[in-house]
Amino acid sequence: MLSAEDDKLSDADRKLSDEDHKLSDEDQIMSDEDHKLGNEDSKLSDADRKLAIRYAPRLWFDRSELFFPVRFGVTVLRKDGVSPSFRRRLAENRPEVEAIVEYAIYYDYDIQHLYDLEHVWVYIGRNGEVADVEASFHGKYLKGLLRGSANLSGTRAVLYVQPGKHALSPIPEVFELLPAFASCTQEEAGADGLIFGDFFRGILATDEETDRRVRRYLQTCRFTPSLSYEEWIYADREDLFVSWSQLFAEIPGRIRRELGRL
Repeated sequence: MLSAEDDKLSDADRKLSDEDHKLSDEDQIMSDEDHKLGNEDSKLSDADRKLAIRYAPRLWFDRSELFFPVRFGVTVLRKDGVSPSFRRRLAENRPEVEAIVEYAIYYDYDIQHLYDLEHVWVYIGRNGEVADVEASFHGKYLKGLLRGSANLSGTRAVLYVQPGKHALSPIPEVFELLPAFASCTQEEAGADGLIFGDFFRGILATDEETDRRVRRYLQTCRFTPSLSYEEWIYADREDLFVSWSQLFAEIPGRIRRELGRL
């Protein structure tokens, strides 16, 4: 879930408005109480972790990329429901779908800001096949499977990650069509300071000084994408996979540690 949505769109388009972030009462995002840790129910079960690892997307990063995921917050839906971490409702009751695995992919940094949350949704069919895949793209989402599932490797979809920004697509060339594909990793590095989703309001806060510190650091991370991609191997790292509740509880501490480091 990004705030600098289109690399160089207007502020109104780059940052989701409060109205855009909020869901109606019937579609509201999971409450703070639902997110809190403190009991075993909030942890990712062994069965769901194994499922998440089996269907985890194969992520291909630019060879010049500096920032990689630090955690995958997993939610397995076996009935229709609201995503706990993205503004959308997920429909599991399609006849060909048995379950949906939602991956909330957290990075400490996007090249333009501190805090970055991306998403992949894998729809699992009745016989264990991959029925569909969707992936986040600057606050929205795209289809994650090419025609004929050409980018499906067994149970894992191959997705490319936009250099610095981490939007996802099965076709890497789409990133180069963004108006500021090059400038976002150069002069616009750090432009957004610290951002965070609505469900962290009241937990996190920013100000001009905080944004200045983030901007100063990310200016030191400027890079030019190589346009050559390689796979980032991570599916054997079980520690990366936690429940969304666990990730939600972890993020504020990670941000505070980064701010302390800056």
